[in-house]
Amino acid sequence: MEAWQAAVDTIGLPGIAAIAGGVLLALVLVTVVLAHRRRGIAVMPDARVAAAGGQSAVERPGLRQGLAKTRSGMWQRLLPLLGRERLDPEVVDMLEAALLGADVGVRTTERLIRGLQGTRASDDVCLTARLEHEILEILEASRPPAAADAPSHPHVIMVVGVNGVGKTTSIGKLAARFVREGHQTLLVAADTFRAAAIEQLTIWAERTGADLVRQQHGGDPGAVAFDGMRAAVARNADVVIVDTAGRLHTKSNLMDEIKKVRRVIAREVPGAPHETLLVIDAVTGQNGLTQARAFLEQLDISGVILTKLDGTARGGIVLAIAGELGVPVRYVGVGEGVEDLRDFDPKEFAAALLAPSEPRGIS
Repeated sequence: MEAWQAAVDTIGLPGIAAIAGGVLLALVLVTVVLAHRRRGIAVMPDARVAAAGGQSAVERPGLRQGLAKTRSGMWQRLLPLLGRERLDPEVVDMLEAALLGADVGVRTTERLIRGLQGTRASDDVCLTARLEHEILEILEASRPPAAADAPSHPHVIMVVGVNGVGKTTSIGKLAARFVREGHQTLLVAADTFRAAAIEQLTIWAERTGADLVRQQHGGDPGAVAFDGMRAAVARNADVVIVDTAGRLHTKSNLMDEIKKVRRVIAREVPGAPHETLLVIDAVTGQNGLTQARAFLEQLDISGVILTKLDGTARGGIVLAIAGELGVPVRYVGVGEGVEDLRDFDPKEFAAALLAPSEPRGIS
């Protein structure tokens, strides 16, 4: 009691009340934090996403943001064309420079300009709307018709590409998507040549909750594919993604090895692989188109994953792939996050590529 009376005499009843309120508030905060931890909810909303290499929903870039560098370069060249009465030779030259600078490619650029002949460029809406229409036609023409058959089970996806394009990372991001959608997903580490490939895919399997079939570094890729298909059937997997060793598209013996993996897959799961996706680094530009041609000569490529689209001013490679090769772009990478591998939407791409930002025309 003497201590209490001394405290009252020193700081007064209002001071004691304030201290008690602060202590009570602290206890409430501690209780909330502990409750969240027990329920597995991170106190910081972005903590788990960041740990997985992702970003928050607010920070994740969309396709429009991912095309900012490409769009900026194109609009800087397109702005002088706005207000012209017609597409005269000078305007055509400037339009060619804009499209070629974005890596659209010679053949596809010529096709776009032919489609624009006779267009009056009296304002930016007229020019960009017509150009958007022509771009969309090219992209839509490369898309295969929707399959009428029942989905395959397991659905096997083989992923190919040269070293350094982001192939294994793209596989991990695809796995994260399928697991998030509730699909039993199995990863097959058939890239047994690159030292870090198996370890990298193992990390992705642990991170996403996907199953994994692997062997030791230096093993036979065909044997890993065999084990993977057997495991997929035994475990009733919904989706199987097969990683393959990065191939130099100019080396025929290495391409023969990947065709062997494909044969093993087809033998063990009839009709598989149901998709063969080629990963291309958007930053490589026309060299990526050369890679795609070489792979098409050897394999039945059903679609392209275009990575690092946000890191280049030459995103027109999407049009070159669709227009010159007739292969659809299935997914695009627009950021480093685990959720930044997006479904490719032709309408969204055409609109995002030509949409001026603030101030008009400059991103």
